[in-house]
Amino acid sequence: MEYPVPSGVKVIPSDLLDLRPDAEIDVELQNPPPVTGVKNIWFFWHSGYTHMHPYSQRNVRAWHRRFSKHGWTVRVIDRQPDSKSNISQFLDPADPSLFPRAFAEGTITGTYGLQHTSDLVRWPLLLRYGGVYADVGMMQIGDLDRLWSQTVADRSSPYEILTYNTGGVEERSLTNYFLCAMPENALFARSHQLLLALWAADGGKTSTEGMHASPLLRELPLMGGAFTITEDDGTVIDAEETSRLLTDYIIQGQAMTLVMGLVDAAEGWDGPTYVAEHVYAIEFMEGSQLINQLTDWDGQKAFDLMSLRMPEEQGEESNEQRQARAIVEGCLSRSFGFKLAHGLILRVHKATLGSLWRDQPGSDIVPGTYAAWLRYGIVHWAPEYIAPRLPFTVLPPMKVGNLLE
Repeated sequence: MEYPVPSGVKVIPSDLLDLRPDAEIDVELQNPPPVTGVKNIWFFWHSGYTHMHPYSQRNVRAWHRRFSKHGWTVRVIDRQPDSKSNISQFLDPADPSLFPRAFAEGTITGTYGLQHTSDLVRWPLLLRYGGVYADVGMMQIGDLDRLWSQTVADRSSPYEILTYNTGGVEERSLTNYFLCAMPENALFARSHQLLLALWAADGGKTSTEGMHASPLLRELPLMGGAFTITEDDGTVIDAEETSRLLTDYIIQGQAMTLVMGLVDAAEGWDGPTYVAEHVYAIEFMEGSQLINQLTDWDGQKAFDLMSLRMPEEQGEESNEQRQARAIVEGCLSRSFGFKLAHGLILRVHKATLGSLWRDQPGSDIVPGTYAAWLRYGIVHWAPEYIAPRLPFTVLPPMKVGNLLE
């Protein structure tokens, strides 16, 4: 089927894409070359690329197809023994300056232990090698190479970090599902130092449970606070407890927020000024959550709309098809990416587009559907515009003094 190119979208010349069969792409992804530069795209899946869900493999392949001919190397890091992509091929898991003891010993526990394992590899990889870290649920839409070249990679640019921000210009909450920087980034280095200190508390943690209450984070409010969780048995977790759960779940983000608000004169660190001058943050809702915004965070509705078949040529468009078209056209022309969610959010919303694509393999690539149109578009097209930066200004510090006091 020939899919229509939305307004505001440009076709990428085929010679700039790797359009080989999936099997050939997969061989390359499973045999990563040595790191020779900073144009690295890092993913993590604990059991390796071959054990990823098919829809998330398609996400990763799309990154490779789009950007490999621009000099980017895509790697899916894992913890599988004898794997060429094992984290130990790139970093020393036993190095306490990089990883907590529970990571080295493989004893991380908790409902979201695998997610927190992946959290712990992001900053060490970027600090050593640079490039991009993205969750496997991240669908890249915008021209990453173009924005990278104009920001982080441009020596004349003030911007040292490229990411999303989950709020307006007065909020400092960067997403950890898409992080870009050169090696040895100052904000990421301090953030990881704080994260390691949280894991080292009480002789060494094996999960993030309770980290929200750490005295190292006492200057920060907890995340959330505006919603509750209703369990399958009808039990309601109130907003206060949900806020604690959410903060423990996204403890890496909480650490980063503290560092952004820290002024430590002795170390020469001024977080509020650094963020205002050196962080290129894209507004996250339109930038990476547009499908959720347009469906009011109703995962089943998003799945149903994306599963619809597009009308035949000259055929009449139903109201539902019109909604689905608006989603695809909006994403492809206005968003920089789309994050498919699967973690704690499932306790709040019960189903997401990502969880339903996961549970119904192949539903995201049925020919002639809006999902397949989106899939085709993220490989072959790109928005014409550059995703704008939130105009951050210098905010009052949240903490003054030593990071670890």
